[in-house]
Amino acid sequence: MLLYRPIGLKELELIAKSGFKKIPTRLPEQPIFYPVLNFEYAEKIARDWNTKANIFAGFVTKFKLEKAYIKKYEIRQVGNQIHQELWVAAEELEEFNSHIIGKITIEAAYYGEKFSGAIDPVTNLPKSIDLK
Repeated sequence: MLLYRPIGLKELELIAKSGFKKIPTRLPEQPIFYPVLNFEYAEKIARDWNTKANIFAGFVTKFKLEKAYIKKYEIRQVGNQIHQELWVAAEELEEFNSHIIGKITIEAAYYGEKFSGAIDPVTNLPKSIDLK
């Protein structure tokens, strides 16, 4: 099953450090990891929220999870029809990561007016991100 995750720059840097294989552990104030079920919802969060806060950049990541494993999570609708997500307890994230198939990819990048980092013109990603 394909899942998407809207993230900020710090989380993207941590994903890159893992070789694009793992979702980073949650911060103490983040008890739930919530991947979303469609690009449109992830895009809205990355573009409309992440670009207006913190480092003023938002990204949409995509990854595939084993279908048999994903069945243990209930799909939660948290708004209109496209607002569907899974709620994964932070303590389950290591196991969750072991069920990711292949690599996490970056599907879109958005930058707010106040973003001040250098952007690679070829990848449209901050130059701080190592894609290797």
